[in-house]
Amino acid sequence: MKRLIALLSATVLAALFAVPSDACTGISLSAADGSRVVARTVEWAATPMQCGYVVAPRGHQHQSYTPTGDNGLKYSGRYGYVGIYTEYEPFVVEGVNESGLSAGLFFFPQYGEYGPYDEKNNDRTLCDMQFVSWVLSQFSTIDEVKEALAKIDLVTLNHKIGAVHWRIAEPNGRMVVLEVVKGVPNFYENTLGVLTNAPGFPWHMTNLNNYVNLEPGSAADNTIAPGIVLQPLGHGSGMLGLPGDFTSPSRFVRATFFQTTAPTWDTGFETVVQAFHILNNFDIPVGSQHAKADIPKGLPSATQFTAVTDQTDMKFYYRTAWNSNIRCIDLKDIDFEKVGFQSTPLDAVQQQPVEMVKIR
Repeated sequence: MKRLIALLSATVLAALFAVPSDACTGISLSAADGSRVVARTVEWAATPMQCGYVVAPRGHQHQSYTPTGDNGLKYSGRYGYVGIYTEYEPFVVEGVNESGLSAGLFFFPQYGEYGPYDEKNNDRTLCDMQFVSWVLSQFSTIDEVKEALAKIDLVTLNHKIGAVHWRIAEPNGRMVVLEVVKGVPNFYENTLGVLTNAPGFPWHMTNLNNYVNLEPGSAADNTIAPGIVLQPLGHGSGMLGLPGDFTSPSRFVRATFFQTTAPTWDTGFETVVQAFHILNNFDIPVGSQHAKADIPKGLPSATQFTAVTDQTDMKFYYRTAWNSNIRCIDLKDIDFEKVGFQSTPLDAVQQQPVEMVKIR
């Protein structure tokens, strides 16, 4: 409990989800063999985060925190899951359970607002930072989540960190975005499969209309006057005007066009690799979010980790700012009935390994 109190200090909370770090970008892809893949980045540009993965078995006893302590909703895990946490083990931000249901948390500043906290309702109160763990441990479908959400109070531990919203995806391809605004939960069917941060999901979908002129490939030559022909200066000129900054609206547009123009690969694994390549475009150089005098030391990238889930083959992949090698956890190899709860740092050593090539 002492660790949690320290974690929830105003200074740490401000750092956990400060405005310069609200840059998570999510996409989804399908393979020709029917495989479904969801992928996302997680950013934080202040200091190196202490992230790790957890393996939670069936029957694991969960306890939600409230603004007054570890006295919130108690529940036993119906499903085992694997997920990545940031700073504190119960705060899982991305994961998948043994039924293939995937869930992820994305920062949603200024636009989200939960209902008021009532200490008398502690037995049904769930912390927003533990929502992903709750979903993964309890449910196999989106409709089950919808039904259960009406019976709980969703709260924040400290209003200084702002609200979050969530992406929930079934292995059959159905995906929803959950946003709580003025205390009212709103589920949006996300047939596109892209998610970033604020403003709300409907706004982002409307904003795509501002880019109706974009298309893959190269623009045609354009004769604007006798003897004057404008020609593309390179391949991909059909995408001229695609926004390149790191704001949430621009990343949503960019992710949409990279995702929807990506080829359909034969297998889930090829699609996983494609997802990593697409999300390369959203790696944020750490210096781009700071004045030169404020650049933190020891942080190679504001994108602290990227996670990709093959919901069909039940594999959870990730790489980090310190190790760009892709690592994989195969849920099929885990006996969630017998395995014990465990957590492991994503990087035992925060240093990029290098494979030396010997010349003979």
